[in-house]
Amino acid sequence: MSFIDRVEVRVSAGSGGSGCVSFRREAFVPKGGPDGGDGGKGGSVFVTGDPSLTTLLDYKYHTHWKVKRAGHGRGSNKTGKSTSDLHLPVPLGTEVHDAETGELIGEVVQADQVVMVAKGGRGGRGNAQFATPTHRAPTESEPGKVGERRRMELVLKLIADVGLLGEPNAGKSTLLSVITAARPKIADYPFTTLNPNLGVVGLSGGRSFVVADIPGIIEGAHAGKGLGHQFLQHIERTRVLAYLIPVDAEDLQDKYALLRSEVREYSGKLAAKPHLVALTKADLLPSEAGQLVVEAPESSGTYVISAAVGKGLDDLQETLWELLQGSAERAEAGEVGEPTLG
Repeated sequence: MSFIDRVEVRVSAGSGGSGCVSFRREAFVPKGGPDGGDGGKGGSVFVTGDPSLTTLLDYKYHTHWKVKRAGHGRGSNKTGKSTSDLHLPVPLGTEVHDAETGELIGEVVQADQVVMVAKGGRGGRGNAQFATPTHRAPTESEPGKVGERRRMELVLKLIADVGLLGEPNAGKSTLLSVITAARPKIADYPFTTLNPNLGVVGLSGGRSFVVADIPGIIEGAHAGKGLGHQFLQHIERTRVLAYLIPVDAEDLQDKYALLRSEVREYSGKLAAKPHLVALTKADLLPSEAGQLVVEAPESSGTYVISAAVGKGLDDLQETLWELLQGSAERAEAGEVGEPTLG
């Protein structure tokens, strides 16, 4: 299945039906009076959260969604038939923007959560509604109101607890494949991860959290270079970040500074999230290697790990859990403006 995380869609809500001009015509009932019914109501368009979806692929090729016009009013005070609302299912984590103004209309982060994107038109009144004691034979009616039309952009931002950040070949996919059941593509060349991957880490005591692995970050990613900028959006909803740096990098401190800079340039809010540093591929270190040091005073610590041999993974996962618990407590106290994702 293709991973599509940004699409533009046009939606048209249903227009209301027009009111009817009619007069009662029955034998032995002279001057029966007005009996024109109202028009029906046009259906609205909603975006609805569907946890079974993981991509916006359905909207890549079907880009215009339209609700039919409601029925017109008829004689004998018959109201026109209203049209049903249209619900467009989207993955959890989808933001809805007005494509012309860029305004955020709403976001869907829970199952069955709905966001109205186009309101249906009200039905027009029939002439029976205009009758008064002094105006007993009205010939006026109202047309139905036109349904709203909108060009909107759907942007999917995956919902995960922990985001893995690092340059290409930093070991993100390998780590994800070892600590979760996810099976991302792994190879010894850059940019093997072309789509973000999710996996669930299971700990003792029934504890678990979701980890997201995104394509590698390179210098200039915040400005659109490489694949990182395209997918950095997928860690915006995470609560904790893990910066991965391979131990065979030329300068560990420079790599950390580069990653921090790219994240900060992309989003100050993202850079302020709790994080730790994981020095990966420790199995490549010679036995006589000294202690590796990265100055990261804002982090919650530096961990030397090897996904290949399982070194340091237990401590890493437990620390991530503790950081998530701290993030949840701050959210409950109102210090964090993001939803707690449990």
